[in-house]
Amino acid sequence: MQEQPLGRIPAGRRIYAIGDIHGRDDLLGELHQRILSDAEDAGHLAMTVIYLGDYIDRGPGSRRVIDMLLRGPPPGLAAIHLLGNHEAMLLDFLKDPAGGQMWLFNGGDATLESYEVDSSVGRGRSAFGRLQAAARAALPPGHLAFLRALELTHRDGDYFFCHAGVRPDVALDAQDAHDLVWIRDEFLECDAALDKIVVHGHSISDEVDFRPYRIGVDTGAWFSGHLSALVLEGDQRRVIETGVR
Repeated sequence: MQEQPLGRIPAGRRIYAIGDIHGRDDLLGELHQRILSDAEDAGHLAMTVIYLGDYIDRGPGSRRVIDMLLRGPPPGLAAIHLLGNHEAMLLDFLKDPAGGQMWLFNGGDATLESYEVDSSVGRGRSAFGRLQAAARAALPPGHLAFLRALELTHRDGDYFFCHAGVRPDVALDAQDAHDLVWIRDEFLECDAALDKIVVHGHSISDEVDFRPYRIGVDTGAWFSGHLSALVLEGDQRRVIETGVR
């Protein structure tokens, strides 16, 4: 195993990177409170919460999660919202109902239920077309605008933030959008040095997963009850967690 490289965030800043929420508005609210308490000693710092994507699906509170994100991060902090593959699936479905089966299989039914849309309309092109129309009607304009504005990546200091990861043999500036929200094995199994330390969600681990050139922050909140945030300041790293195992 390679030695962990020393990553650094520029002086005067602190970052909180939150892993996959998946409809657990209860855990997000609790984690926000913990971040607010943690930030009490850092009034001189510019603090940012980076949400790593997958706000919706699987858990029961997808609509409430988006409402919470639209209200903003804890007071005194800025926010950056990245695109996850589950938001990508919803947006694809709103463009083309053919994607309905894949999205529903991956927890989209829970999101529809949170918007009071009945997902039990059967299967087939006509059924998914009706479901698409119902979803379009139920999704508030502000929610749709939020989803469409999600960013693919963010950089700060020695760190590169995205939802799923990067293709190791491709420069960070040339990464494919699909890889950034979907890649898994090619990225997770790579031990080669990368241009930046990649902070990502998408792939579940029991605890925040510190590896030489990547840090995974998805701790399976929707089923584990365990939502995590990676805290970066200077060359220091630590974790804030909520929920019990």
